[in-house]
Amino acid sequence: MKDIRIALLDMNNNNVNQGFRNIKEISEAFQWSSEENVSIQTFDVRFKNEMPNVEDFDIFISSGGPGNPHREGLEWEDKFASFLTSVFQYNKENDRKKYLFLICHSFQLASIHWELGMINRRKSYSFGVMPIHKTKEGENEFLFENLPDPFYAVDSRAFQFIEPDHDRFEKLGMKIVAIEKFRPHINLERAIMAIRFSEEIFGTQFHPEANSEGMIENLKDEKNKNAMIENYGMEKYLETVDRMDDEDKIMLTQAQILPRFLQSAKENILKQIKTNA
Repeated sequence: MKDIRIALLDMNNNNVNQGFRNIKEISEAFQWSSEENVSIQTFDVRFKNEMPNVEDFDIFISSGGPGNPHREGLEWEDKFASFLTSVFQYNKENDRKKYLFLICHSFQLASIHWELGMINRRKSYSFGVMPIHKTKEGENEFLFENLPDPFYAVDSRAFQFIEPDHDRFEKLGMKIVAIEKFRPHINLERAIMAIRFSEEIFGTQFHPEANSEGMIENLKDEKNKNAMIENYGMEKYLETVDRMDDEDKIMLTQAQILPRFLQSAKENILKQIKTNA
């Protein structure tokens, strides 16, 4: 029996969060459906300074979370930066790879760490269900394979990644695979919404783990509700709430991206174990 070891990195800094609960549920569903012995361990990165040892796990999922993604001189920031470097370096030097998925705050931290472009504060907090557009590279992204273009996902952020350094992307072999909706009437650059950092490392600015129950729970928070009405208008807000359970929107995104990532990581790990046996 092969062991698959998953580390979940909680980046919520002791704030109650629907997203992390969803990440755990998706990971546990994968655990229950696997023939292999799958273990799951949680690390409270920002509040307790906990960080997994890269060599001890096969798959890492690092969550979203509140606050400024730029460094504030905290101990966990150095640990997380070292962790990112270690995963990237480990995969260059070893046949059995480590797989990492970065969500929202973690995605911003990684984009800053690898100096990929500008991550700045949005004019207003964004919260809602928004269309995500695939780039040319994104059309060939297997995690998006069963999703339409655009597909829909939950967006929840005070910061954004704009003005990518394309030379830097090319130098590191990274690809922008999704961007925010093009709005020609608004003179703002579109934010980067997903990056293929390497064959083993993927990240999204949006929340692929989100489901309708969590979204409805989040909308009980006045800040989220007001941000959504401010960004999209009352009509769009009511329409979104009404369409929360649509099977072709956030439910489809939730059923595809993270489960596909986990399944693919497992298959690759098992292949690597077999090859090296």
